[in-house]
Amino acid sequence: MRICDDRYRRERARMELALRFLRHEARTRTIRTWTGLSDDRIRKLYRSYMSHARRYLPRHRGKSPHQVAYFTRSLRLQQETAVLASVLSLLGVVPAAVCAEASGALPGLTRGELLCQAFEAYRLLLPAAQISFEHTVFLATALARGDQLRFGRCSDCGGLLVTERFPLRARRCHHCASPMQSRC
Repeated sequence: MRICDDRYRRERARMELALRFLRHEARTRTIRTWTGLSDDRIRKLYRSYMSHARRYLPRHRGKSPHQVAYFTRSLRLQQETAVLASVLSLLGVVPAAVCAEASGALPGLTRGELLCQAFEAYRLLLPAAQISFEHTVFLATALARGDQLRFGRCSDCGGLLVTERFPLRARRCHHCASPMQSRC
């Protein structure tokens, strides 16, 4: 194998991952962080491949999501967050040990592909899910850092929960905490 073959393979993997991120409506900065491509290259990719897609794929502008309160806003989002976190953990997107510099250590081609696989599996499990790809990237980073969100267990059934670092109430899943469950 020649040296240049490996370089082209790596460049092609970056482009394919960027196109996958574009299909999931990721922001330019997110794509740049995970693939290493320049902003100009990402915009050209979008114009070349996505502008003529069968369905319109919007380009989101502004800052990426950064508030953990989004994941605890409603019962439905809490349950979706637990499902998504499970998939992220099972596919190895979120490392087993907490990493303080996750925003720098987490992004990369291999983990980016796993992130896309996890998001696609999550959307297959919950087709009407409310959590976007950008929120998925934020959740994976926040769980890897462990400073705002962490994996937890329900104190009754042991089910997986995503909790804030310093929860204000007991860690119970909504199934165990529901009034119907306590009557049985």
